[in-house]
Amino acid sequence: MSRESDRAGGAPAGGALALDVERRGQGPPLVLLHGFGASRFTWRLWADDLARTHTVHLMDIFGFGAAPPPPDGRYGPVEQAETVVRWLRREDIRGAVLIGHSLGGGVALLIALRLAELGERERVKALVSVAGPAYPQAIPRYIGLARVPMLGRVLFALAGPERIVRKVLDFIVFDRARVTEEQVEGYAAPLRRPRTRTALVETARQIVPAGLDRMAARFPEIRLPVLLLWGRHDHVIPLWVAKRLERDLPNSKLVVLERCGHVPSEELPEQSLSAVRDFLARI
Repeated sequence: MSRESDRAGGAPAGGALALDVERRGQGPPLVLLHGFGASRFTWRLWADDLARTHTVHLMDIFGFGAAPPPPDGRYGPVEQAETVVRWLRREDIRGAVLIGHSLGGGVALLIALRLAELGERERVKALVSVAGPAYPQAIPRYIGLARVPMLGRVLFALAGPERIVRKVLDFIVFDRARVTEEQVEGYAAPLRRPRTRTALVETARQIVPAGLDRMAARFPEIRLPVLLLWGRHDHVIPLWVAKRLERDLPNSKLVVLERCGHVPSEELPEQSLSAVRDFLARI
């Protein structure tokens, strides 16, 4: 296990990138991208198994987890995708499978489009979108609240990160009785830092990229194999998004998990990992 860090003091400087990467295992590269307000903690139930056969790059980006904030204050999905593309080019990674959860799944689609623009499609050979956004939709209430100026900071000051994380997890999973203290603490710990709370608020404000309809119109250009992995009861990124993506992406397959909400890797870790393993074996 090793760690590649682009931290330089409190923020990246020079050619550094606003991310922090933990690397495990050996083999073909996998790059795992977390979702809104999360960190690579999301992948803890998958990472060791995937590292048996692959080099797994667990990435924290843009002020979340161990990553520094971007120096220009731009936290949008397009900027996140561009940062990962720069990292792929700098590390000269080729033939990677991008696995993104929630916002990370949307970022993975943008990475594929950007690499096509650069004529570097060979850097990524497949995508896995785990409940990832793709089209204009209603913004979940917990993200909407974070977007209100100062309200997000006030809520953290009054309620504390543990209580807020518990409320969000209760909303996004299918069975709230299965939410554990380990989960709450794992997601709450980074949010005790002011830097991470700033990242949360700024990402919420910038989460819908300009020209989203135009970007979505280009999804048929993504001819890579794509696994769409969704919970039947996802209230954050609803199933209609996955079904539309399945129509728009010419080489995609949708797997729907029953009695599952927005976090398949935690709610049904063995079943969801099996679907990913099957996909990796076919590409």
